[in-house]
Amino acid sequence: MIRLDKFLSEMGLGTRSEVKKLLKTKQVTVNKAVVSKPETKVNPDTDEVCLNGSKIEYKKYEYYLFNKPKGCVSATKDNVHGTVMDYITDAVHDDLFPVGRLDIDTEGLLLITNDGALSHELLSPSKHVAKTYFARIDGEVTQDDIISFKEGIDIGEERLTKPAELVIKKSGSVSEIELTITEGKFHQVKRMFEARGKRVIYLKRISMGPLKLTDDLKTGTYRALTQAETDALRQINCGK
Repeated sequence: MIRLDKFLSEMGLGTRSEVKKLLKTKQVTVNKAVVSKPETKVNPDTDEVCLNGSKIEYKKYEYYLFNKPKGCVSATKDNVHGTVMDYITDAVHDDLFPVGRLDIDTEGLLLITNDGALSHELLSPSKHVAKTYFARIDGEVTQDDIISFKEGIDIGEERLTKPAELVIKKSGSVSEIELTITEGKFHQVKRMFEARGKRVIYLKRISMGPLKLTDDLKTGTYRALTQAETDALRQINCGK
């Protein structure tokens, strides 16, 4: 149960004070009865709250798939650079945040939400959520690299990286690859290739768990997750 003014405010109908003024106009009903008291308790799952006869659907959480461009940082605020949140313009809640981070010069899939529990699960090292990247590499990527990535790479930490799946899409002086990792170490993809004597010159995340980046979602744009995608995130079992 939550207060009616909180319900209405969280659904984008204004600040608490603005909502209280709205309630005084007797345009809001709860289960078809006019309610003007802001402290009235409602159950978002069972009570029908309407404004001028139109039902207000309560959304506790929002989930957006964002195709991050270069030049913005994966943060809610930054004193120097623009943030990924600057692109999310029509969210209802004001407490959204990016799940994890992509470097400022990295593009691609980023989940934006206000669901802290889900974010924790997706980022937990014990969950091993798979993340796939497309990259262009300065240098020829070979079968030896595939074997090394599968065995684990020494990137200067206590342990080798976990086994990663490297797929060569194009090999040459500039190679194109897809790499799937199950960790999220700082600059991990770049450091893995540097350890092999090569340099990442372009990096884009194309999937995270069940979420896939599609060609119709242009760089710098976003969309709400489908119910199927949200359910798949909640049901993910990466411990096996």
